[in-house]
Amino acid sequence: MTVTENRAADPQEPELVRRDWMPSRQRLREGATFAMLLVLCIGAALGIASGLVAVTGASPGTVFDAMTEGSFGSTAALVTTLNHAGLILTVAIGACIAFRAGLVNIGQEGQFTIGGLAGAAVGLSLPFSGVVAIAVILLSAAAGGALWALLPAFLLYARGVSEVVTTLLLNFVAFQAVSYAVNRSFLLQETVPKNFPVAPQPQSNQLPEADRLPSLIQGIGYSLLITIVVATALVLIVAIFIARSSWGLRLRMLGFNPRIVRRLGLRSGRIGGAALLLSGAFAGLAGGFLLTGVVLRIQGGFSSGVYGSFSNNYGWEGLLAALVARYRPVYAVVVAILFGALRAGGGVLSATGVSPTIVGVVQALVVLAVAIPAILLRLRQRRAQAALMRERT
Repeated sequence: MTVTENRAADPQEPELVRRDWMPSRQRLREGATFAMLLVLCIGAALGIASGLVAVTGASPGTVFDAMTEGSFGSTAALVTTLNHAGLILTVAIGACIAFRAGLVNIGQEGQFTIGGLAGAAVGLSLPFSGVVAIAVILLSAAAGGALWALLPAFLLYARGVSEVVTTLLLNFVAFQAVSYAVNRSFLLQETVPKNFPVAPQPQSNQLPEADRLPSLIQGIGYSLLITIVVATALVLIVAIFIARSSWGLRLRMLGFNPRIVRRLGLRSGRIGGAALLLSGAFAGLAGGFLLTGVVLRIQGGFSSGVYGSFSNNYGWEGLLAALVARYRPVYAVVVAILFGALRAGGGVLSATGVSPTIVGVVQALVVLAVAIPAILLRLRQRRAQAALMRERT
């Protein structure tokens, strides 16, 4: 039977992947329910956080004032929030692509790190610097992240191994790969002059200053990188591509029901594999942004100290941002800014003397409060979609 005959035999199937599968009135009720749950969860999280802070002897009011001041209270604070948000948003775009294909890529942390490693390796070998070099480094970082997602894609569609397991385990391999590279003088370990009194550190040489991402705004103590603008532009491109292109339709079809794709004669492995590679590419690109925008070198753990002790969590936070945004790249912009504010505010909160552990707990509670409503509504939508499918069949 041909693809055309398949479509004629079951003309209702393509409609199952349309965004407007539920009536508009029901969508309004879903939005109101989400808003109510969000307010309740955030209120509960802040209440629990206040209790924990009070137990440590600190003032809850002082803590929340510090977080607000550190995230939006000044130009420098807002710039820090947006710089964090640009990296989180870039990862979230790729996570949204994978989610829309029905795939769960939880290897963004490793793909982010390998992207930085690939960007550093290529950037340090280039005989030139400047805008062209930055473009080459970023493309290399994206390619590194994509290649790190290639093995899970192959194992999923060639051997049936869950991408959840493979992408998760490859995170730890990525960390070890970076550690190995920056501890070997014949790879990426920094070079020091002969008879230098300090031994080489487990880090690469620094990229030339000319290979740093340009800034949109600069001031005393802050510099707004172009990352947030590039990430927002990528959001619009990806959102239009998913909603309006034929490949985007196939992607959504695969995520909704793989049997539809097979009945139409399409290769789910080709569509899903491309989605995983794109997801890894965006995570790797975020690693390239961090490399060329802030640290200018790769270190064991890919942490420069500039972004504090949470710098290794961009991949996880990008994944969470996509989940909270309900796999919609445009919604992820707002969520990424919220997560960026939590990072920026958490850094200021640590400076007030509050234990870093408590800071992490407060941030985690707020993240959970934002994520829970999206998870609950997603489960509710899946049940409604399954019921609709049963009715139509």
